[in-house]
Amino acid sequence: MTGGLVSPWILGTFLPSSSEFSTSSPSPATCVCRSHFRAPKDLKFVLHEALDFAGFNTTYAREAREGFCSQIQKLSGIERETSIIINRGVDLGKTALYIAAEDDSLISHSSVPLPVDAFIDRLDDLSLDYCSRYSSSFRSSPDNFLECLERYMYVDKGFRRSNSRNRLEQRAVYLHSVLTHRVGSMCMLSLIYSEILKMLRMWGLVTFDVEISSPNDSYGSPRGYLKQRSTESDHQHIMTTESLLLKILRDLKHAFWPFQVDQSKSPFLRAAEAANCSDRSTYIDKSGLEVASAKAARHRLERGVWTSVRFGDIRRALSACERLIILEADCMELRDYGALLYHCGFYKESLQYLNLYKDSQKQMKQLPDSLTKKLEEEALEKLIIRLNLILMEDKMATRPSSIASSLYNNTDPW
Repeated sequence: MTGGLVSPWILGTFLPSSSEFSTSSPSPATCVCRSHFRAPKDLKFVLHEALDFAGFNTTYAREAREGFCSQIQKLSGIERETSIIINRGVDLGKTALYIAAEDDSLISHSSVPLPVDAFIDRLDDLSLDYCSRYSSSFRSSPDNFLECLERYMYVDKGFRRSNSRNRLEQRAVYLHSVLTHRVGSMCMLSLIYSEILKMLRMWGLVTFDVEISSPNDSYGSPRGYLKQRSTESDHQHIMTTESLLLKILRDLKHAFWPFQVDQSKSPFLRAAEAANCSDRSTYIDKSGLEVASAKAARHRLERGVWTSVRFGDIRRALSACERLIILEADCMELRDYGALLYHCGFYKESLQYLNLYKDSQKQMKQLPDSLTKKLEEEALEKLIIRLNLILMEDKMATRPSSIASSLYNNTDPW
């Protein structure tokens, strides 16, 4: 029952507690901040250690993850709800670059790490350059200052929002790419806007309170507005440190999720459908393309194809999920990560995360039932039942697969 399900892309499965993967220092995956749910102390992630076991050097990926964790550790309950304009605890620019550095090391096979400090300097240079071009704006009205800042960003520097309607351009969700190509997602442009403002405030050049308005449409760009003129209804739209980090990581998860067809469904439902754990009668009008794409995604994972131009990247989807769990903002991420682990053949770990999600959900305030929620709950129960059967029928299901050696013969399709 298990032979056809084990994916060779990451050398089958492994036991997280196995001495084969023991290290002298604690894993960076264990550094978490306490918010909406509490992860057990012995909870482990699979990506880095499994890639190490497969013969890949994850030194730079681990260093970048440690950098990310060092920033997340600074997130207190108050800091999470702090506006990105006045946030002082977490260096959002550096955090976003650590995210980019880890993913770059996973896919580039480069012998050098992404130069995080160099891109931090490039980000700081934007503030310095603004001062040299628009020094007179500091002596003008706040409205004129904001007009100058937006002219600088969107005209002089040419930053623009990604115009991809269906799914984000991959380079639009990484800060170093946005700084280079000047095309970014809403959250990346908001981050750059806020970092310029923060520097100007630190230097004492801006003394009034500013917030960022992020339009809900698919083409508008972030704009500044005077906080003193805002109404109470505006406060709910203020981007906080936590909401920005969540948006960055979820953009990555959605961009690289290996089941891309039918964006109207949640990532979990798409993964469950590919595993035949969702109620297919609900989607009786499914097109032949959607059915074929789901089967193709499944087939790619079984053959060890890690990434596809149109159909995501399993490694970067896993890394996004792991960082979302570290952030501990929504227990839903445990479920989505568990669904990915199932498709990779990590059955024991998948069951662990799915059960942890169920336990965490019981402690949360229940939302009103919806069709999507009902479908997700049914799919979750079916997936858990299947995992229990797999682990009962084949005690070897959580050990490296004999077909995993094909990993060494697989190359990325770029």
